[in-house]
Amino acid sequence: MNYLNKNFWKGKNILITGINGFIGGNLAKQLVDHGANIIGISNTQVKNKFLEYEGVLSKIKLYKVNIVNQKKLEDIIKQNSIQICFHLAAQVDVNISKIDPHETFETNIRGTYNLLESLRNSKTIKSIIVASSDKAYGEYPLNKLPYKEHYDLRPIYPYDVSKAAADMISKAYSTDLFKLPVIITRFANIYGPGQLNFTALIPDCILALLRFRKFIPRSNGRNKRDFLYVKDVCDLYMCLSFNLYKNNRFRGEIFNAGTRTGYTVDSIIKKLCYQTNNKSLYNDIKKTFLNKKTTGEIQHQFMTYFKINKFFGWKPKYKLEQGLLETYNWYANFCNKNDYKEFINNKLIKK
Repeated sequence: MNYLNKNFWKGKNILITGINGFIGGNLAKQLVDHGANIIGISNTQVKNKFLEYEGVLSKIKLYKVNIVNQKKLEDIIKQNSIQICFHLAAQVDVNISKIDPHETFETNIRGTYNLLESLRNSKTIKSIIVASSDKAYGEYPLNKLPYKEHYDLRPIYPYDVSKAAADMISKAYSTDLFKLPVIITRFANIYGPGQLNFTALIPDCILALLRFRKFIPRSNGRNKRDFLYVKDVCDLYMCLSFNLYKNNRFRGEIFNAGTRTGYTVDSIIKKLCYQTNNKSLYNDIKKTFLNKKTTGEIQHQFMTYFKINKFFGWKPKYKLEQGLLETYNWYANFCNKNDYKEFINNKLIKK
């Protein structure tokens, strides 16, 4: 696996937008371990507790900048001679997108073209990975799943539309017109240590298991989702970035990644509860699924990894049960030292 060779990553100037997010934090940790120079952008004034907790914060250069500020983005890119970029910054909360679509569109769409326009003028950039989403595909019937990379994008809900728009903008910058070295990724739901968005299914359920608060489902539990462990995601990002850096012919490619399996929300909760010997909580939650309806969200989603496996031989390493147990143990230790309420209503930088 040449992409894990530390000699390649050592000394590389790497920009991670959204480094305060849990994927950005995990990726920064892995790249720091490989000797890279990490430059991070975050639009929140709250310290990244994951980076602090994992001992990474002091080893990176962090800029507190809103990604919609193009002038500041250009300055950061020039000052640091960025060679590789992972664009992970996004408003990722589906519930927020329903309440405040404008903020979601500003961050996810305008933020993306601001970044790519800034990178277009860079003389050092050789690899850009843009995080799109499985939600960009929109609703497909169950018999058409898992999603394939050639499927049309047909989203209708605000978050999904924002990711599809950013996806298409990225594709435009990768064409022969601009020749920007961009790969677009559409991944399944990502979970794992450091996900401090406690509205997400798995951390929300873990809080209930740790007896911090009650779990309140947002659906009837029958909708299917695919779940990819964050360590697999970081590994995959490094694989894609390395190969694009080495060979520009991969620009414009789109790669899906998931586990090929759709799990019902009910089954995820059951696995967590049974793994932690808390069957009674599962029985309580199961009762609350009755008569629940899901609005403003796609019903079923899951992905394959066939294309990326064909190109680079990559496939997920973590089974769901292993990832869930590692994740639970991390939260048990983290929440013993930190108050989860600190991560609700984080203060954002508007300028």
